[in-house]
Amino acid sequence: MATPTSLPATFVAGNVLTAAQMNDLRGAFRILQVVSTTKTDAFTATSSSFVDVTGVSQAITPSSASNKVLVVVSGVIGCNANSSVRMNLVRDTTAIAQSTGSGTAEQTVSVYSGAANFGDSFSIVYLDSPATTSSTTYKIQVAALSTNTVVVGRLGVNGNYGSSTTITAMEVSA
Repeated sequence: MATPTSLPATFVAGNVLTAAQMNDLRGAFRILQVVSTTKTDAFTATSSSFVDVTGVSQAITPSSASNKVLVVVSGVIGCNANSSVRMNLVRDTTAIAQSTGSGTAEQTVSVYSGAANFGDSFSIVYLDSPATTSSTTYKIQVAALSTNTVVVGRLGVNGNYGSSTTITAMEVSA
């Protein structure tokens, strides 16, 4: 894929692009592929260690190692207690998009359940640089605090307010 390397650093009124510069611009910063998975049922876990949320993963194979992958995840998450639940975005086996200011543990998202069997919506949007042309899998993991129960895809453990969880990966040309 062409990149806009032959473009001028700045443009001023009256600049005319050459055919080669127009071709470079045409190939840059495009969405090359979009893959998505939607989970329509709930996932429940009681582990205080991060566990994979089954059914919420998406593989993508970038066409160039210099391309990026835009990952978008959305859904609802709940808990059986007045507590926080933690979530990670993971590339293959490596947690990415980690916060560093939480003090006790790194995670991508922390959601607070204000009362037993409540929860909230969540979204993760992350532009990743996997630097590979091999198949790469993105997924989410969750962890409960203490012995609490966390549920993805429903607002509460015993609640009736279900929601689908979607993960989308888009390859963006460099």
